[in-house]
Amino acid sequence: MNPRTPKRRGLLVSFSGLDGSGKSTQIEHLRRCLSAQGYSLRLLTFWDDVVVFSSHRESFVHKVYKSERGIGAPGKPVERRDKNVRHWYLSLFRHGLYFVDALNLAWVVAGTQHSADVLIVDRYIYDEWANLPLANRLTRYYVRLLQMIVPRPDVAFLLDADPVAARARKPEYPIEFMQQCRSSYKNLALLLGTGITVIPPLPLDEAKQRVENLFWSMTGRTPPPAKPELQKPEIQKPEVQKMDQTTAA
Repeated sequence: MNPRTPKRRGLLVSFSGLDGSGKSTQIEHLRRCLSAQGYSLRLLTFWDDVVVFSSHRESFVHKVYKSERGIGAPGKPVERRDKNVRHWYLSLFRHGLYFVDALNLAWVVAGTQHSADVLIVDRYIYDEWANLPLANRLTRYYVRLLQMIVPRPDVAFLLDADPVAARARKPEYPIEFMQQCRSSYKNLALLLGTGITVIPPLPLDEAKQRVENLFWSMTGRTPPPAKPELQKPEIQKPEVQKMDQTTAA
């Protein structure tokens, strides 16, 4: 028997950013584009598919910090109290939890990356690291250590967004906290170097096109041919035959 040829490793694409920055919208757009080109896809959500003891951690913040349940929407705000609670002992505890999540992320990606041409992850370990005190030198060493453990995405998108606009779309955290998060994401991008591709705040259609173009260019895949513009057929006007107006003799 001939040995079976191992399946090619799929591309790993991650999306990170503030709550309300448009991750779900961009993911859905990229999925439609890739599906139209015949790519097989697999979508993972970081909280549901990677985070260790996610249900217990969620239950803890609801009971201890009285965090409201649900997802915020325009006109229906939700007061979340979880990652915005920043006591020193919680920060220390997060370092331990995020280390376990990093190990599990490596395990999950290794087990699923060969199951599709493209593996998309909604949020990534980077969103957890943005919750840490990156101004602390030991924390920066910690992040660099974990960076050697976790799989590096072929494309890691960080969707930058104005905190006011993001909160209007998804009202869950105070503006001041979201401003801090935005700054933390930018500091993380600088810390990781070329590991993260930042998408600046753009109109929706422009942001979609930017994400799509960067995917093709950064993965070395061939983008779909541009659709030719339909030209309207020219309507030829019938020639008017001039008649000699001669007077009868």
